[in-house]
Amino acid sequence: MDIRFVGEVIEWRGPAPYLFVPVADEVADDVAEWTRFSYGWGCIPVTATLGGTTWPTSLMPKDGRYLVPVRVSAQRAEGVGVGDTVRIGLDLRIDS
Repeated sequence: MDIRFVGEVIEWRGPAPYLFVPVADEVADDVAEWTRFSYGWGCIPVTATLGGTTWPTSLMPKDGRYLVPVRVSAQRAEGVGVGDTVRIGLDLRIDS
């Protein structure tokens, strides 16, 4: 399943890279269907796409929703920072 949404880049003082995009409310139910693929701590393996940049990552649970970590390499390649509105694509990653 492929999920796409628009969200604002935020900063959270958690593990690096510190910049995240909260999963939009309108796709939260779709993402909730992926929780059975969590590998621990509620993290869900996905492939994220921002503009022309794609990277493997994991959705992180935070305050009842999920955050998409935005790698520094994606931030630089796409010229995004805190407060920017971006379109994110997510694909569930199921490793065999």
